[in-house]
Amino acid sequence: MASPTVSAHDIDDLIDAGELAQTSAYLSTLPHHDVAAILDRLPRKHSGIAFRLLPKDVAVDVFDDLSPRSQRHLIDDLGTTAVAEAFDNLDPDDRAELLDELPAAVANTLIADLTPEERDATGVVLGYPRGSVGRRMSPEIVHAYVDEPVAAALARVKERGAEVETIYTIPVINHHRVLEGVVSLRDLLLAEPETPVGDLMRKPVAAAADDDAESTAQRCVDRGILAMPVVDSENRVVGVLTLDDAVEVIEQARDVDEARAGASEPLDEPYLLASVFSITRSRIVWLFVLAISAILTVNVLEIFEATLDEMVALALFIPLLTGIGGNTGSQAAVTVTRALAVNDVAPRDVARVVGKEFRVGLTLGVSLGLVGFVVAGLVYDFRIGTVIGVTIVSICTMAATVGGLMPLIAKSIKVDPAVFSTPFISTFCDATGLLLYFMIAKSVLGI
Repeated sequence: MASPTVSAHDIDDLIDAGELAQTSAYLSTLPHHDVAAILDRLPRKHSGIAFRLLPKDVAVDVFDDLSPRSQRHLIDDLGTTAVAEAFDNLDPDDRAELLDELPAAVANTLIADLTPEERDATGVVLGYPRGSVGRRMSPEIVHAYVDEPVAAALARVKERGAEVETIYTIPVINHHRVLEGVVSLRDLLLAEPETPVGDLMRKPVAAAADDDAESTAQRCVDRGILAMPVVDSENRVVGVLTLDDAVEVIEQARDVDEARAGASEPLDEPYLLASVFSITRSRIVWLFVLAISAILTVNVLEIFEATLDEMVALALFIPLLTGIGGNTGSQAAVTVTRALAVNDVAPRDVARVVGKEFRVGLTLGVSLGLVGFVVAGLVYDFRIGTVIGVTIVSICTMAATVGGLMPLIAKSIKVDPAVFSTPFISTFCDATGLLLYFMIAKSVLGI
């Protein structure tokens, strides 16, 4: 029975101690996907050793499950000869993702070693732009013709089933390869052999090969589609996006969004294996952007320095007001970004989104502003309470509107909405909120 306690740390320690036989014995007890997870977390110098300890047939499956980063490192460390067979057994979409990670010379060498059929399939995937569903689809499919009997379709499934990624949802095409519908393997198995496939097919939910991979994957997952046909501009089937590949696309996009929401770029390797330089590089650009943006806040304070000198109490409320503005804007941005990801809204809905976030911000502002008015009025005086209350209403309304608008602007100019991350919006709302605060204070207090 496979030991559930074997971890990357255990394997790392065994290799350090030179216990290669024991390392091989441990790895042999694990499923190949667990071995791949361990190799992904090993230091680079040890992952190559562990991979060499695997039996040849196991190594092929493990290589398939490795991250593109680990695959790239193995190719660099072991040479193309040691991994050529594993590379040849990758699905074309996984192979294309790996080729994106490799230097051109290595990629060309690996492609040259493929069989002509595999080279053609990989070329189909590589022909589409990065980020498109065409790059993530599997071009190797089994199809059925709309006018053929079930028996003929099942014979084709049996003949080609072992070569393709999925057989449970089968595209139905005409003799020009134009998509007509889809049929499930279950329906084919239960139907009479002479029944025309066209009588069993249902309306397809398909994607264009140039469509955005993330939004297409989300649609595939939301509808629970096992395999979504992918078509070209003439509605001819060129591949399928499987449910497991769709989930992988969404998880990768989520990792990027979470990293950018924290004002950094995602790491392409486990944290403990990442170098100090790579972690610094993932954060420093964002810190420069935020530092430059923060200068706006300093400039606003400098402009209203005389106002603060006259009414020192105003300075005490700055952290409260900037915090409310940043949090309100961030909440709106996260909500709208999520709505964009699941196709609840689109850039064309900008007026509706702005109108809704304006009303939400106003409602939040009135609720919080009343509390601010009462507390500040009782502690200081009700003129300051009025300033605080009106400012909170203004800041919440402004921040919610801007926070909801920014992701839509990003989407319309084809920029990742996650780029407009929480710290960026907070900094923007800080500067703008302070301007509103001091303008309202000067107006109400007459200073």
